[in-house]
Amino acid sequence: MARTGFRGVGAWLREGVWAIPLRRYLALLVTAALVAGTGFAVRSLTHDDRSCAPGVVRPEGSEECVGVSTTDYSFGRKQLAETIRAIDRENDSLTDSKDGYVTVALFEPFTATDEDNLGDVLHELQGAYLAQWKVNHDANGEGPLIRLVLANPGRTGSHWEHTVNQLERMTTTSDRLRAVTGIGLSTEENTRAVKELTRRGIPVVGTSITADSLANGQQGNPAGLKPFPGLARTAPTNTDEARALASFAKVAADKAVLVYDDPGDPYTLTLQASFEKLLTGSRYQPWPFTPLADRTKEGTTANDFRQIRELVCDTAPAVNTILFAGRHTQLRQFINALGERGCQHREFTVLTGDDASYLTGDKKLDPQALKHGISVRYSALAHPEAWLRNPPKTGGSAADARELNELLSAAQANTTAQSDSPSPIGEIDLEDGQLIIAYDAMRLTVEGIREATPRGQSAPTLADVGDEWTLIKGSSGRVNGASGWICLDNYGNPYDKAVPIVELTPDRHARFVEIAWPTGKPPEQDCLPPS
Repeated sequence: MARTGFRGVGAWLREGVWAIPLRRYLALLVTAALVAGTGFAVRSLTHDDRSCAPGVVRPEGSEECVGVSTTDYSFGRKQLAETIRAIDRENDSLTDSKDGYVTVALFEPFTATDEDNLGDVLHELQGAYLAQWKVNHDANGEGPLIRLVLANPGRTGSHWEHTVNQLERMTTTSDRLRAVTGIGLSTEENTRAVKELTRRGIPVVGTSITADSLANGQQGNPAGLKPFPGLARTAPTNTDEARALASFAKVAADKAVLVYDDPGDPYTLTLQASFEKLLTGSRYQPWPFTPLADRTKEGTTANDFRQIRELVCDTAPAVNTILFAGRHTQLRQFINALGERGCQHREFTVLTGDDASYLTGDKKLDPQALKHGISVRYSALAHPEAWLRNPPKTGGSAADARELNELLSAAQANTTAQSDSPSPIGEIDLEDGQLIIAYDAMRLTVEGIREATPRGQSAPTLADVGDEWTLIKGSSGRVNGASGWICLDNYGNPYDKAVPIVELTPDRHARFVEIAWPTGKPPEQDCLPPS
């Protein structure tokens, strides 16, 4: 009995002291695990996946897909898909290359919603791809080969900082990013992006930016100051465009008035400043209009223009020229308003900058306005006929323009995407000049990269690429672009670049008039900027 009782006590001790607490602990652990698992499952089910594609995400608080795409992702824009597939195909062909490659990023608002801006993006995308294909396939043994990726700062550029951070990281990885091209619009957001890219040592080549404030060495900067070290540009500044317009149109201050955007953006402000210099001594104060901050929107500026058109009619009979410092949406509104002016018997010529190129194909433009005494002429970035009709002896050539046309023809004919020709890139439109200028910008970018690459090495340093811009000049160092010669001054700006003067027709086309020059004449054969 005693032994049996002892065993009972021992069993009780084992049960009471060890087993019961152990089971409780195990139960607690199982319960905790179940709770944790349930919580994980709930989080997994409710997790907001912000990714869009490799390298592309939707930032918190935004539904836009921004960042740097390295695949055939087309940012939800079907217009861009065919060209992006062509770029992806070319990039894929580089992965097995023994010579290696470096990366160039095209910085554009690939999620643009405005039809005109999206068309601009498409054309610059097409031009950049054609240049990529050409420099890779006609390299004659030169390297490195070029991989092209797409950097999207968002529709308005508001996510530029996210994209710039990503680009900087790509400079130290196997991507070997060595330059950024694009930056098509002279906006505050793009200005901040370029300033930060160049501050971080990343070379930038602008395509169609023309604002003086987005350039080095311009008036208002202390001598020698480079607010954007490592920036080069393919397009002339607004000042140079205005000088070319003046040399073409022979603007007389007493026969012209100025209509301008108030408060303005980098493009309109520097265009306004350039026009004001031409109108020194004008008998009339300039007339302002106030658009929305997003100048692609209509706003109420049509009301401003209904009033301004009557002021135009009140001017002296000798006044026949209107200088317009504004964006294309407001320009279209102004043209439509002028078509209904009270003084139909008077004729006026509207002179403006390259943003007018967006009006080709703008269905909201009233063609009747251009049939009743109103002509619109503007300084274009490029035009497909500029070098094919009796071109000057210097400053560019028909052969360089035809080279791009041959690439375009080869791409359109390559319906099976054979690798010995550029791939199809969709519908082509050269009239706005964006494809041409982006093609030249990419060629300028590659020229800087290859010239900066030491013999026996596969890639240059970022600093060496940025330093190359001061040497892109002279009869052998210039870039013979399809838009004309690109000879850079010591600030990275094109010297005496050809400026096609174009007239907007009633059927919404851009009719080439003639080439004008900032200095009043073509550059010399040596293409060396004077001191």
